[in-house]
Parts: sequence; C-alpha cells; structure tokens
Amino acid sequence: MACALAGAAPAVLADETPTSPGERPARIATADLARLPEFSDAKLSPDGMRILFRRRSEGIEQVAYRDVKGEKTAGFAIPEKVDLNWIRWAGNGHILISVGRSTVFMGLEAHRSVLLLHDVTSGVTTAITREGQGLEGDDILFVDPDGRYLLLSIQRTIYDYPSVFRVSLPDGKMTEIVRPRQPIWEWYADDAGIVRAGVGWERRKVRYYYRKTAEEDFRLIGAVRPDDKDGFFDIAKVVTGSDEGYVLSDEKTGRQALYKFNYGTREIGELVYGNDQYDIDDYWLTTDGKALEGVSFTDDRERVEWFDADSKKLQAQIDRAVPNLQAWVSSRSRDGNRLLILGTAPDDPGVYFMLDRKTREMAIVAARMQTLPPEMLAVTKAVRYKARDGKDIPAFLTLPKGREAKGLPLIILPHGGPYGVRNKLDYDPQVQLLANRGYAVLQPNYRGSGGYGTEYGDAGIGQIGRAMQDDLDDGMDWLAAEGIVDKARVCVVGASYGGYAALWAAIRNPERYRCAASFAGVADWDAMLKYDRRYLTKTASKSWQARVTGEGDFDLAAVSPTQQAARLTRPILIAHGEDDSNVPISQSKKLVAALKKAGKSDYEYVAYKDEGHGFSDPANQKDWFDRLDAFLAKHNPAA
Repeated sequence: MACALAGAAPAVLADETPTSPGERPARIATADLARLPEFSDAKLSPDGMRILFRRRSEGIEQVAYRDVKGEKTAGFAIPEKVDLNWIRWAGNGHILISVGRSTVFMGLEAHRSVLLLHDVTSGVTTAITREGQGLEGDDILFVDPDGRYLLLSIQRTIYDYPSVFRVSLPDGKMTEIVRPRQPIWEWYADDAGIVRAGVGWERRKVRYYYRKTAEEDFRLIGAVRPDDKDGFFDIAKVVTGSDEGYVLSDEKTGRQALYKFNYGTREIGELVYGNDQYDIDDYWLTTDGKALEGVSFTDDRERVEWFDADSKKLQAQIDRAVPNLQAWVSSRSRDGNRLLILGTAPDDPGVYFMLDRKTREMAIVAARMQTLPPEMLAVTKAVRYKARDGKDIPAFLTLPKGREAKGLPLIILPHGGPYGVRNKLDYDPQVQLLANRGYAVLQPNYRGSGGYGTEYGDAGIGQIGRAMQDDLDDGMDWLAAEGIVDKARVCVVGASYGGYAALWAAIRNPERYRCAASFAGVADWDAMLKYDRRYLTKTASKSWQARVTGEGDFDLAAVSPTQQAARLTRPILIAHGEDDSNVPISQSKKLVAALKKAGKSDYEYVAYKDEGHGFSDPANQKDWFDRLDAFLAKHNPAA
C-alpha cells in the first residue's frame, strides 16, 4: 500500500470499531502476544538500495538484509549463547554487528563484547579482534561513509588503557593511531574521523583531554569532580575542523538542554534548544558534520524537533499521513532521497514505511509483527500522582477493556534501569496481556527515572529500596483512593531493576502486596556492583555506584532480597535467562538458595536455556506469559 505524502488519508487504516459498552474483548492467546518482532531495527544502506534488519526464523535471531523492493533477502543466524547488541552499515557492502556474552574473567563473571563484520557479496562473517584484547571489543568511534575503514577503541591487553586503531575493511588489518594514555578510558572522534577527545577517571576526578587536529598532542582541559555541576560536562559532538561543538548540559535550566560549546576553552555558549519540562535525549549533525540538524526528547512519547523548514514540513506531512501512529524518520540514505519511517502506538507494535522524496510516495515496507485486532487491545494513558513527600510522579495507566474502572485488581509494573530509563507510550505485549486478563496496569516513572530533569533524576540517588520503592506504594494508594483499584488485590511484576522492585515489594511490604513476579531481577546489590565493575568503564562504574549508594553508609544488604529472604511471606515467581550478561543468572540462583536455606517454599523458579536479558525465542516468551498468567490467576485473580 502506498499513499501520497501530501494527502490527508492515512497510509494504514486500522479497524477502530469500538466494542459495545461493557463488552469484554476475547481472551488473547499468549502465543499471539509472545510473538517477537519479525522485522525490527531496520536501517537503510548509504545508497538507499538495501535494508538491514533483525528478524527471527524458527525462534532463532538473525541479521538479515534485502533490496528495497523486497525481492532478494539474505541473512545469517547469531551464534547460540550470545546477545545481539546492535547492527549498522559500513558502506554499502558490509555490515557491522556487535555481540556479547557472559564469560569468566580472572575467576569472576564478566561481560565480553565482540565486533563482527559481514560481507554482503560473499556472505562471509568474520570477527574484528586482536589477540589478548580487553573485554570491550565494540567501541566504534567512527565509520568511513564509504566503508573503507573504521576507528575502534580497544585495550591492547587487559592491563592497558584503551588505544584507538584504524581498522581497514574488509581485511580487518589494525593500525594503532592513538596510543594508550593514562587515565583515558573513553575516546571520541569527530565526523571526519579525527580522534579529538578523551575522558578518564583519576584521583577522584574526571579528566578531559582535547586536541583540534590529528597532528596536535592531547592536552588536559579540565579535571572535575562528578559532583561539580559547574564544571562537569559530557563529551559529545565536535564540529569537524573546529573547536566549536555542542553539549547537553543541565547547568542553566536544571534539565538537559543543548548548548554551543568551545572545547578549546571549555566554555558553554548560547542555548540552542531546550524544553521547559523534559531533558533533551539526543541531537545530530548534518552529514558533513558542520551543522545541527535536529534534537529529540520524550514527553509522554518520543518527539523530534527539526531545525530546518524543509524537515519541519516533512515531519508534519508524515504525522498527517499516519495520524493513528507516532512516526519518525528512523534511517535515511546518504543523499536523503529515501527515508525509512517507523510508526508505533501503545496498541500497535509498529509499521515501517519507505518514503521516496522524489516521487513523494510512502509505502509499507513491513510490520514489526502481525498486528492484533485493535479492538482487542487496551489503551494506555499518561497520568500523574503525588508521592508522600509531595513529588509529582509521572506514570502510565492501562485499564482493561469492557470493565468498569472501579475496584479493579492492580499490577504495578516498574521499569528496568533504574536510572536514566523511563516508560513511554509504546506497545508492550506484557501490558496488553495483563489488561486483557482484567488487570489495571500502572507503570510508574519513579524518582530517578530519566528525561524529567536533573532534580528528578538525582532524587533517586541512594534511594533504591527506599524512596524509589515508596513511589510504587504511593501509586497504589492513589489509584485506591480514586476508587479505580481494590487495594487488597495488588501484585508487582517487573524485569531487571523492575524485577528487583517486585521482589523487594513482597518482602518489604507484605501487607500491601499479594504476590510478586521477577524476570532477570537483581537480588543482591553488593554482588551486582562487583559484576558491573568488570563490565563498565571505570568512569561509568564510579558514576553508577555513586548513584546506587549515595552519600553515607548505605547498607545494600538491608535492601537486597537475597540477604532478606527470611522475611518473605508472599508467593513469588522468579525467572532468568541462563545466558544473561546484564544481570547474571547467579543473582536469581543465590536468591533461590537463600530461600531454601530460610525454609521458604512458596516460590516458583524457572531458568530459560539460551536466553539472555530478554527473550529471543517466542516459545520461551510464551512460557513466561503462561506462567505469569497462571501465577497471577492463582494468587491475585482478576475475575
């Protein structure tokens, strides 16, 4: 199907016939909700002739590519027990793939990432590695637009600081162009492929190094404590051939806003763009690296603000063409004539369109997955409520169709992260499962969540298991006071940090919650921080640990489910992927061992073979949904 972009008719017409008042939708099969995206993460090749994407075939995740007409498709499977991190083009003939897996490093669990190169012509995939290199192998600083080479930051050995290597493609030959330099752990390049800056942690300070050209030496331009708000900044885009660039800073407004920045003098200049309520998420330059093209931010949904009139007009036309979807340009050809557009909604998994700007025609490329009938799916709305200390907590509320919004059973569904992450209006099959079964679903963006400004984010420092948990309780109280939910029928479900919050809710407040379910949840914070120190860079690790522990002596064992397992009196469901490299399965195994030691028996535990920090096999996703469905029906029935 295609539509003229200037027309008012949508490219996709959904059946929006409402159900009759009081009519409940049919029970959606878990197999339908468990279908994982069959076409996702799509990217156009620079010449606009091929589309790169992820797909699944018989439960196996693949990297695939096809011509824009969809006539020739090729792909290759990701090896077992590895996570697919990201994919991207390197010129028109090669694909870069980052994969990762858990490994044992010096006798301890750690995460290792590896960069793969796939040749579209020959179909051969090779690894870009050096013998003895460090754990992080996919830190790409720059990819030549024609795909002739890339810049890769890796450690020569596990005992070195990272170097920068020029890697020629396709042979993978490495030439060291920037030698290791203490204390630099992160290198940054401009859009011309010149390594311009480095950042490292030394003597309790973040140290910034900078140069204007490849011929210059790096010089120290700042040594700042992370709590020094006046001096701390994030290295970002540097305008090619200039000391000028841009940074996201909260210095003047308390929210991440975009400013001009002089890297030579380390001075923040004029405000380029800011939002009076939300942080700026990202920004990008034109293809020549010399001008700002657009910024993105998230209110209740993702937004794009373009800086040129032509792009503004194009976005408005796209919005009119697909009025029922949230749509934005996800990828484009180098000349800008072909655009991939992704449109999604909470009750629509999403559709990719191809826009040809020469013909002004927009046609469907593929649906991310077969869309369920919209009359069966529940609507999600943005809400806000007051926490006990008066703080406004933004959240999303999904009410079951065909049921009066009165005295409903409630599932609180906290997001993962926890810091810098947030819920937004998007399709979530688990939310739809729960709503279809008759539950109200509350997704709080508790304090510490990203996107709402520095004060809101910092309010979560040192508050894991404490004020961040209070925000979940207060959401329940608000809905109960409104009469929407029955406070005696509440459970908490989550994954990753959300899994932790679910487990901790059942242990900390058994008088509030009837049960909890955790997938890949953190259960031992001290062990998790030790694991992260081997996974993150030194700078990121210091920052992460500072946010978790806050100031003073924060006894993490006092808010860790494993150490507090003897206090559990509510039924819990625990699940984990055996190959999870983000939160290792040892977290759940240690919790189960602690529950057994404490004589607890009211728990269920399942480990999923060949799964990581999410599901790659729809059969396993279905199994999780089935278990969750049965668990909630037993301990918190919706009928």
